[in-house]
Amino acid sequence: MAPGFPRRCLLLLCLTVLHSGQASMQTCMDKHQVVGVLRQMEKFLKGQEIRFTEGLRIMKSKLALLQNSVSKLPQADQSAAPTTCPSLNSPPHGTKFGSKYFVGHEIHFTCSQGYHLVGSSTRVCRENGTWTGTSALCKDINECASNPCQNGGTCVEGPNQFKCTCPQSWSGSHCQHQTQTAPPEWSVVNDPAFSRRPRCAQINQAQHCSCDAGFHMSGTSDNSICQDVNECEVYRLDQGGKLCVHECVNVPGSYHCSCPTGYKLLADGRSCEDVDECLSQQHNCSRGTTCINTGGSFQCVNPECPRSHGNISYVKTSPFQCERNPCPMDSRSCHLAPKTVSFHYLSLPSNLQTPATLFRMATATAPGRTGPDSLRFGIVSGNSRSIFVMQRSDRQTGELILVQPLRGPQEINVDVDMSEYSDRTFQAKHVAQVHVMVSPYNF
Repeated sequence: MAPGFPRRCLLLLCLTVLHSGQASMQTCMDKHQVVGVLRQMEKFLKGQEIRFTEGLRIMKSKLALLQNSVSKLPQADQSAAPTTCPSLNSPPHGTKFGSKYFVGHEIHFTCSQGYHLVGSSTRVCRENGTWTGTSALCKDINECASNPCQNGGTCVEGPNQFKCTCPQSWSGSHCQHQTQTAPPEWSVVNDPAFSRRPRCAQINQAQHCSCDAGFHMSGTSDNSICQDVNECEVYRLDQGGKLCVHECVNVPGSYHCSCPTGYKLLADGRSCEDVDECLSQQHNCSRGTTCINTGGSFQCVNPECPRSHGNISYVKTSPFQCERNPCPMDSRSCHLAPKTVSFHYLSLPSNLQTPATLFRMATATAPGRTGPDSLRFGIVSGNSRSIFVMQRSDRQTGELILVQPLRGPQEINVDVDMSEYSDRTFQAKHVAQVHVMVSPYNF
């Protein structure tokens, strides 16, 4: 170690000198030598930095030149695109709407009467200076192409219109009306109110006549007349039924449905519904009587209890219910008489579909008391024609059933009873008097 060099060197540089064929020798430099080496390294690095900076500047310059040369190449940018489209003319026999040809603007085309448009009715100016769609043309309409003439008529083309030359016995603008001397069976004749003169017009030296809705043309082409169509009869012949539920009334050019007295026409214009005079207070029943609605009418009733005889007497407990007064203990005939008599009024349409349940009877037991263990039902009177049957529907209920259709108007009274038994011992009997009122109509 050289004199004056600190034992702990700030930097120790060892240079290895290699000699050919000799062993390496390691020497240590003093402080001045180290400072010299550091300055040489600093110069070297500074030179490298200068060369790197210069290379970077050259690269930036070349990149700028490249960008400048690329931007000068021809290209299709938006600024080079045209701002308008070529002018468009109106097609012959047509009209053009729109006068601006800038990008995004529209031009519309229509054709005159008697011509139809071929091509685009609307065209839009695009950014590339062209129009959307195809050229608009107006072509003459061939009125006879659709074969408008019926029943062998010949179509003759005219300016913006056509006319039909009809064979004998046919008339109308399309040869749709048959001219005949004998009117059809559904036509109304011999009544001035149901006949009208046709509406006629002269077209190309030919007379064309037509009738209002609800009328048809009859007669010859020289002497035609509009006769009313009887819609009620037409429906019957075509559909095999009735246009109206009750009655169809033909009127000039139309029809309407009517209902019998005591019925009203429903919203469908065809059906009828019974008017409930009792509910709407349209009756004249006096005090002490009760209004009962019937088909198309009403009745004022005040049913009476059975007359008293012997120990048997009744008291009226409601307008339609009578109850037997208490019987003496030793009067067997009183105990066998009906304990209650009730009155029931049923309104039926004519020819009601059968079988139909009309009335039900059932027993009722007071709370805390045991009821009968068996019931028997039967028809007491009013069934000589075997129109009704009485049968049990469950253990406690019997039903009065209509088994034959009834045609109105007619009234039938039928009495049915229900007998109560306990341990096979007769307990009591109840009678129901049923008044069946059949309307003359089936609605």
